[in-house]
Amino acid sequence: MTVGSNQAPDARERAKAAAGGPSLKERAREELRNYALVATYLYVSFAALMLFRNALLQEAGLSSLPLGFAAIKALILGKFILLGEAAGVGTRIGRGTLLKAIATKALLFFLLLVVLSVLEELLVGKVHGHSFAQTLAEYERHSVLELIATGLLLLLVLLPLIATQELNRVLGPGVLRHMLFDSGSPRAE
Repeated sequence: MTVGSNQAPDARERAKAAAGGPSLKERAREELRNYALVATYLYVSFAALMLFRNALLQEAGLSSLPLGFAAIKALILGKFILLGEAAGVGTRIGRGTLLKAIATKALLFFLLLVVLSVLEELLVGKVHGHSFAQTLAEYERHSVLELIATGLLLLLVLLPLIATQELNRVLGPGVLRHMLFDSGSPRAE
């Protein structure tokens, strides 16, 4: 129950629905749809990067195509992105251009994903009986160049996602979807 509210949660939901606001069920459906879209986008991006990596490894006589890893990482990072949105990451960006908003929000989400991914790895290591030092030592196995390249690729994957979200926000709910998918949408001439 929220502070200053004497209504039960169900009564608030019914009042909100009667006032024209989305019900809890509608909000949950929208969140699940957003999660599915973000996770699918991330999976396609990660799978394409894995396919490219596999092609390079095959030239060296090696092979590795862990698409299951790409799916799991997409699901985890998709949830992290939705948690960041729920926490309001990037919502206090000062007035400026749309480009500034996209770049700043993408950078903030990138930093959030890096921090949460490191925390996730530490937690997984702890579950498997490794100390934090042992888990962090795993990062030392990778070259600095590999870590930087992975980070830049993640940032490049985030940019179109954040740009689409920001365009949708600026244009208004449903306008971008209408412009992209409805045949009667206005076209630039």
